[in-house]
Amino acid sequence: MSAYVFVEPRDPLHAEEVLHFYAFALGLARDRHRVMLFLLNDGVLSASRAESAMLVRELVDAGGEVLADEGSLRQRGIEQRRLPPGVHVASVEVVFDELAAGRTILWQRAAA
Repeated sequence: MSAYVFVEPRDPLHAEEVLHFYAFALGLARDRHRVMLFLLNDGVLSASRAESAMLVRELVDAGGEVLADEGSLRQRGIEQRRLPPGVHVASVEVVFDELAAGRTILWQRAAA
């Protein structure tokens, strides 16, 4: 079993590639790999909107871990209580800790 960290800085409602990124993470989680999705920048919007929270919930239900960047949430005025169950608040340092531990990091590039 491998461990993966997906870093998503974009909102899935505005970029189709984000949906493919989520699907890839979900497939790995369903195959029993350790998957962490770290939502950064506009990526945190997916955890706070009903339209896209389903994507996050599916990953959590498959055994994935979903974290939302505390600074990104604060900048967008999103309170922790608005996040769906299973989404935890963390700082971006978590990603660097995972990198230092030798995890595979997949970082989606933000739109220019």
